Amino acid sequence: MKTAIEAMHSRRSIRTYTSQPVDRTIIEEIVDCARLAPTAMNDQPWEFVVLTDKSSLARIPQLLGHAEFIANAAFCVLVLARQSACAVEDCCAATENLLLAAEAHGLGACWVAGAPQPYAPAVAKAFSAPADLALISIVSVGHPAESPSIEKRPLDDLLHWEHF
Repeated sequence: MKTAIEAMHSRRSIRTYTSQPVDRTIIEEIVDCARLAPTAMNDQPWEFVVLTDKSSLARIPQLLGHAEFIANAAFCVLVLARQSACAVEDCCAATENLLLAAEAHGLGACWVAGAPQPYAPAVAKAFSAPADLALISIVSVGHPAESPSIEKRPLDDLLHWEHF
């Protein structure tokens, strides 16, 4: 398994997956890492819905009008939040933990926006989320069938000391 630093260096958005399933214990560990994210005032506003059924996965692109790759993922996670002062920030931290945990397990993942997209309420409702929960993100996960290389901006171009 990769270290956290290795996972941060190697993680890329993966949108092409093999048909190989992911063991439930690994899925649970990945979601457990999401729940361990930092949260303002320990509020923990998140709820996670894991979709593994192919018909459920196929519903997501239909509701979004894009992100067809989700239908071919081994699973996806809907990250939902109850209303709180820092719900979006907290759930984004949880989403990043989820992405890094997937990468550490050798899996590929892709973050798809939830809030404030117009489809977010329909996705939450389609999977029976209580009305007081908002969709923050959708993360597709599976065994990668691609390895994109992405150029990141060099640290020297964006790191500023003491002033901009």
